[in-house]
Formats: sequence, C-alpha cells, structure tokens
Amino acid sequence: MLLLYYSHIHLKGSTIKSQDCVHARASRVLEEIEMTAEVKERIKVLVVFYSMYGNVAKLAKAVAEGARQVENVEVSLRQVEELVPEEITEANERMKQIKEELADIPIATNEDLAEAGGIVFGTPTRYGNMSAQMKQFIDKTGKLWAEGKLINKVAGVFTSTSTLHGGQETTIITSMIPLLHLDMIIVGIPYSEQRLFSLKTGGGSPYGASSVSGPKADRPPTENDLEIAKTLGKRVAEIAKKIAGK
Repeated sequence: MLLLYYSHIHLKGSTIKSQDCVHARASRVLEEIEMTAEVKERIKVLVVFYSMYGNVAKLAKAVAEGARQVENVEVSLRQVEELVPEEITEANERMKQIKEELADIPIATNEDLAEAGGIVFGTPTRYGNMSAQMKQFIDKTGKLWAEGKLINKVAGVFTSTSTLHGGQETTIITSMIPLLHLDMIIVGIPYSEQRLFSLKTGGGSPYGASSVSGPKADRPPTENDLEIAKTLGKRVAEIAKKIAGK
C-alpha cells in the first residue's frame, strides 16, 4: 500500500513543506491498519463458569491464564446466571462474599458463544452432573444449534467436587453430551501433563481439570489443580487456532 499525502503550511506568507508531519501521519495510519489486521487474526477463547463458593471460579481464572499463554488469543471470562433466590444468597455469608468478589465478571450470552473459537465450561457437580445454572445456560442455545453456530468450536470442561469420588469424572463426561449435540470438538488433557500422575489428593483427569473442595467447599484448588487447569486452557486455545488455520 502506498500512501501519498502532501501538505503546505502557510505561515506569515511563507509556504513550509511539512514532510516530517506527513511521514508521521502515514506511519500512524499504517500502524492502525496493522493493529486492525492483528485483531481480526486473533482467536477468541471463552471461559464460562458457575461458582457458588469460589472454587470453580479459581479454576476458571487458571484456565483463562493458560489460554492467554497462546499467541494472538483473546480470552474472555464469563459467569452464568444465578438461580438461587437472592434472599438465600444474602443470608449465607460465604455465598454473599463470593458473589461480591465475582460481581465484575459479566454474565455470559449466546453472542459470547457464537463469537468464540474455543469455549471452556466450568461447573460444580450436582449428583454427578452439571449444576442447574450451567444447564439452564446451555439449554438456551437452541437458536445457535438450529443455525449451526457452534459447529467445530473447540470445547473443554472443568469441575470441582466435595469428595475425591463425588463426580470428578462423571460431571465432566455428562457435561460433554450436550456439547456433542451442539457439534463442538471436545478436547481433554493429555498424559504429557505429568501432574495427572500425582497420587496426592486433588483433581485432574484425561477428561478435564478439576479440584476437590471438601464437604464444606472450603478447600481451594491445589497448585497441581491450577496448573492442570492452565494446561486445559492452553490446549483449547492451541487447537482452536489450528482449526481456524491461524
């Protein structure tokens, strides 16, 4: 592209050629063009979650951090709408505190899903399945399904459970079923992630990232849990880039 611009500045009857000004302006225009092109080239990764006591939120932030490690990836963090009545939340100090801490994270929309190339879903377990809050969010994607807007988008799942065998794997696997109906490409965590071999109490499996929060949900994700979550986020971002051919 060749940008031609020539200007004269009339000062006290004299004409001053302002070539330096022209070059500076041309450089700025080129920089803006390059920046616009770079933004268009970026892959968007969406991390969408529900968290009642903050453990899934911690994993979500680690997943987002992992995705940001991939070049030219734009990461968005979103939470789903709460279904617990406000009076119950207000009466529970821990729930109230978590809601206040997460207040700056926007509520996810179908538009967020449609714009993303990779989506990672996080939910606490409810009897081995996703939470009602996440189920409601996914159940509202009918229009996206009908229009094929989620076909070939890369997806991953993470969770947190009260006990070691309280749904670590079933929650993730059952969460994948509607994602398959939406024609998404599901990825897990490869055993090249050595932390999956750890014998310490914690989460993580080939199906996705996870943590054990304890009966009172007061046990935060361990360092291993968070690193495995980063691996999941990074992998979703990398594969989304490859699918997009970028």
